[in-house]
Amino acid sequence: MSSIKKVIVVGAGIAALSFAKTISENCQVIMMTKKQFSSSNSMLAQGGIAAAFSAQDSVQQHVQDTLAAGCDHNDDKTVQELLLLGKHLVKELVAEGCLFDLNEEGLPQLGKEGAHTSNRILHAGGDQTGKALVQFLKSQLGSHIHLYEYHHVMDLLVHEGKCTGVVWKDEKGHVHTMTADAVVLSTGGCGNLYEMNTNDPSVTGDGLLLAYRAGAQLVDLEFVQFHPTLLTIAGKAVGLVSEAVRGEGAYLEDETGRRIMEGIHPQKDLAPRDIVARAIFHEQQAGHHIYLNIHDIPHFPTRFPVIYEMCLRAGIDMVSGRLPVSPGMHFLMGGIKVNEHGETTVQSLFAIGEAACTGLHGANRLASNSLLEGLVLGNKAARRIEHMSKRQKAISTFPLQEVWSVPNISEAQLRNWMTVYASIVRDEKGLQTLLDKLERVSFQQINVKDITNEQIELSNQWSLAICLAKSALLRTESRGGHYRMDYPYRDDVLWRGKQIVHEKGHIHIMENERISAKWNVYS
Repeated sequence: MSSIKKVIVVGAGIAALSFAKTISENCQVIMMTKKQFSSSNSMLAQGGIAAAFSAQDSVQQHVQDTLAAGCDHNDDKTVQELLLLGKHLVKELVAEGCLFDLNEEGLPQLGKEGAHTSNRILHAGGDQTGKALVQFLKSQLGSHIHLYEYHHVMDLLVHEGKCTGVVWKDEKGHVHTMTADAVVLSTGGCGNLYEMNTNDPSVTGDGLLLAYRAGAQLVDLEFVQFHPTLLTIAGKAVGLVSEAVRGEGAYLEDETGRRIMEGIHPQKDLAPRDIVARAIFHEQQAGHHIYLNIHDIPHFPTRFPVIYEMCLRAGIDMVSGRLPVSPGMHFLMGGIKVNEHGETTVQSLFAIGEAACTGLHGANRLASNSLLEGLVLGNKAARRIEHMSKRQKAISTFPLQEVWSVPNISEAQLRNWMTVYASIVRDEKGLQTLLDKLERVSFQQINVKDITNEQIELSNQWSLAICLAKSALLRTESRGGHYRMDYPYRDDVLWRGKQIVHEKGHIHIMENERISAKWNVYS
């Protein structure tokens, strides 16, 4: 029997590519993505990648900033280990020739973003860091890495508690199975559960539900990060305005020019994202229009070329220097529960990137830690799989689920409910209303050969919405990205109490509450 291990990677963002770059030639890697290779959140990442790169900075200070932003909900050991290895891997990328923006001394130019106490954000192409990293990592891949576009993974194969492969649909709708020694989920989060979001349209929570139905645990789903500044025209988001813009001196103001973050937080416009997003939300609830004032940023078109072109396409008067903005769903801090190597609670099933919950981000992700986490966890998962033993015996054939239950609800309606009841601020009444509405949805039975990719995505989103609503109901406190109007922070501090009365704890969606393969029944 061949000693070559076979690994299936679902997704093609920075975490998947870091995995593929790291894994040895003793592994054959099949990378499947349901859309084009370029369809990922990593390609859209503007801000940068955080690392304690300068002599004036330290990993320990990066750790402290990460813990402070995460509201004492992080896994301290994981934070220490990931940020230390992250610094090493970023330095490797620089040495290998990744085209980060450089200063006059020829060293990486370091920017600053929300809740960071030092300049430690490396950028590439101004505001095209994710795209540059993806393209660089892809250029490093060996011949043992095989990438397949338009391979929509719809389910996992599990045999005797071990993940043994995937079920997928091709472009023509034909259903196939493929076995492997390990499966790695790198599918991103679930931004498209909300009307206003920064995510690629392909990011619909698929990986979380794949793992969930296979028996893995989901954790901390209630912690949803809303980015404060989405460029918004006539109530519709047209794109993200990176936090790096505020790091360069932009500030938030209302229609009168009043700076809205004055007196809210010591870091003002660079406060943690949950604080800034709620500040904007409350100002909008009071009837104000919020703008990002970029007057103080010299050479804006060259420093932020993608954002500048986006504004021009949207018809923004750049001479005014005021960009209309609103918060939108950006990142899921929770996800598939994994250990420090990306291993889930199901044998031979791994999760990396935003789909995974490592404990790095806690209740609120520190800006630009996500690309770093993807880089590190992809590397660690690859090292782990290299040392796994190859499966020694052939797997028996698997009966496919012939009929799937698809909810009779439109994606637009689901997004509306999530935005109304489980958005930047929540309460028990709204969350229970959301859960009741979701559970009253009827279903249609569709044969596996006839189900469309859109129906698969909708079913995943509906299931994940239920899990998120239940998690949000269970956490009867306000912490980070989860703000309960009926359980505000201690001492009537609206934005963040320094003392949290509740002990650190994670809310798991346990296996005994797992959604069945039909997607509409809790077992």
